[in-house]
Amino acid sequence: MLYSPKWSKAKKHLKSFICDSLQSRIDFQVINYRRAHDQLGRAVITVDKIEKLSMCTITAEREEFRRTWDKRIEMEDFDFDDVEMNRSLQDQSHEQLKKDGIYGQYDFFDALEKYFNAPIKDSLKSTDILIKILCLLDRRVGKRTLLKMKETILTEHVLVQDFYKLRCEAENILVAV
Repeated sequence: MLYSPKWSKAKKHLKSFICDSLQSRIDFQVINYRRAHDQLGRAVITVDKIEKLSMCTITAEREEFRRTWDKRIEMEDFDFDDVEMNRSLQDQSHEQLKKDGIYGQYDFFDALEKYFNAPIKDSLKSTDILIKILCLLDRRVGKRTLLKMKETILTEHVLVQDFYKLRCEAENILVAV
């Protein structure tokens, strides 16, 4: 599944939300592997041309399969004909991957759609790590909001904490994370 609308258009839209202090430092790339059966590859967020988050479909799907298999072993249930059970195990594994910060390219596109279509206040309350990261880079999130987040940031995933620290440093806000 390739991203629709065109990635170039979505990237331009996404870059328009980046705060001024990080505009020249943040970039988003989508790398598709033409010879992959589904033509998906990975999405990358870079800071100063260094990959900070790589969302590789192959890695995510391999890890999802491994975790699903581990659950089957734990449950001693190898009934592959039970479609509902298969789907449930796969969904559980996928949700756990997202909580652990392991994403496929399709997760990035899904987060983008939610981010583009929700008010920034709602996106800031999201439990999705990717949406939180996009919010931290967003020009609509001001210094007061960043300062308010200081109290709860330590409860967030380490990736969110890293992007929070990056944004605060770019805005000259002193924080101890």
